[in-house]
Amino acid sequence: MALNAAGPPASAKQIAYLASLLEKIGYSTFREARHPMGLSQRQAGGKFTVSEASALIDKLLGDQSGVVSSVVPDRLSASDATMAGDEATEKVRVTQATMLRGVPADLLADELLRRGWSVHAPP
Repeated sequence: MALNAAGPPASAKQIAYLASLLEKIGYSTFREARHPMGLSQRQAGGKFTVSEASALIDKLLGDQSGVVSSVVPDRLSASDATMAGDEATEKVRVTQATMLRGVPADLLADELLRRGWSVHAPP
């Protein structure tokens, strides 16, 4: 993980989302995930910039199927990882849904358009 301490701090929601993603792969704290995930000492204390948090979220979401087996093979058996993954996935989905409720509709529409979706205003 690149050290880029310049920039605005990550929001509490980003930090909570990161924590839930790390919990999904078997880490209860940022400190516990420090060395395996390549976090700096500052990041292990839960301090991230917006860009660092986004990069780590992308990294964790980009390879969800292989994260558990590649990052923590000695910590979870395959069945434990699947069970923990299912519960954590549901927790992440609930967190995402809660976060999205606070986002203005025009920002959501702009992001969907950027991703190639078509968006129409409700009648």
